[in-house]
Amino acid sequence: MTEHETTPGTTGDSGAGAVVEETRVEATPVTPVTAPPPVPVASDHPDRWGRVDADGTVYVKTAEGERVVGSWQAGEPAEGLAHFARRFDDIRTEVELLVTRLSSGAGDPKHALTSAKHVQESLADAAVVGDLAALAARVEYVLVKAEEGLEAAKAAKDEARAAAGARKQELVEEAEALANESTQWKAAGDRLRQILDEWKTIRGVDRKTDEQLWRRFSKARDAFNRRRGSHFADLDRQRSVAKNRKQELVEEAEKLIESDDWGPTAGRYKELMVEWKAAGRAPKEADDALWQRFRAAQDAFFAKRSEAFNERDAEFATNAKLKEELLAEAERIDPSLDLEAARNQLYKIQERWDAIGKVPRERVRELEGKLRTIEERVRGAVDAQWRRSDPEAEARVAQFRERVEQFEAQAEKARTAGDKRRAEQAEAQAKQWREWLAAAEQAVASR
Repeated sequence: MTEHETTPGTTGDSGAGAVVEETRVEATPVTPVTAPPPVPVASDHPDRWGRVDADGTVYVKTAEGERVVGSWQAGEPAEGLAHFARRFDDIRTEVELLVTRLSSGAGDPKHALTSAKHVQESLADAAVVGDLAALAARVEYVLVKAEEGLEAAKAAKDEARAAAGARKQELVEEAEALANESTQWKAAGDRLRQILDEWKTIRGVDRKTDEQLWRRFSKARDAFNRRRGSHFADLDRQRSVAKNRKQELVEEAEKLIESDDWGPTAGRYKELMVEWKAAGRAPKEADDALWQRFRAAQDAFFAKRSEAFNERDAEFATNAKLKEELLAEAERIDPSLDLEAARNQLYKIQERWDAIGKVPRERVRELEGKLRTIEERVRGAVDAQWRRSDPEAEARVAQFRERVEQFEAQAEKARTAGDKRRAEQAEAQAKQWREWLAAAEQAVASR
């Protein structure tokens, strides 16, 4: 043989897998040989390959001459010769079986080599009768084929070892990339477990290389686990902060439910929603529970606001209907019949108008415009009368001034008492009388 082998060894349970350690020298290529012809069956014609002499000595014919192989005293010489031929055929059969197995690839070259050497060593003094030269050539052929098989097996083994080493190198590099770069924690963790499972199936890498690669792989796994642990620790801290912040937002949202300051409170709820999104995610179970409370608070407030708005809208619609009725009544005022009565009637309608209160925003201009038209009609009649009754103009100026002062005093008194509605009504009446006063004064000045 051209190779010296040591006993195969294995690694421990480190996960690196079993390896084979060898000391190798360069093998000299074996030149393939042509198979010699099969060895003839000796028992068919034993007399061709040997003889038995008169005293029973059995000889086999060789290229160097006859050689004594035994003695036969139990019967006819032909029977003795056949006996030693059968023994030859047994060896022949063994050799032919080795040839068949090697040729088919089913045989173990190492075992065939050992068996062929044993046969070769025994042929020199084997007690058999047959074509020893042909058998020796056949054995030599087996030796050569076995050597070729061993060389092929060694080459395949070297190739498998190189492929195994290359594959483990690829797995290590992939693990290192995951450890240094990946943030897909679940997918990367699953992949590292798959790499470990595949690693355990890869055999044949030399011990030193295998241990070096295993250390790199273990280091990569540890680095990934540390980085993942640090990430989730930071995430837990962030979620704890988010939970506390969202708890504060929920508590504020629940306190605002009872507010009837509709505009500012609705605006604050919108701000709370923005702050909620900016707070980040809390632990899932806590986040879901807090969100339910937050939404419930929002829903309760806006439901309450909607109910109040519906009631207000209904009240405003009723007010609008009442003011429409007042307008219909005001339309019937005829200053040409009795100016003083018309003015007093308009004054009372104005008081009732103010007492009714607000109407829907979209109807304010319409209704106020109609009332203003009626007021201007009465004021125009007053102006016309002033111009016709100059002697009474000064008296009317004094009367109007008195009424202005009277309503201003009422407004001041109502403000002092905290009655905002009555103060506004008195101020509105004072404003109307002030306009009439201005008209009267103008009439006096232009006489």
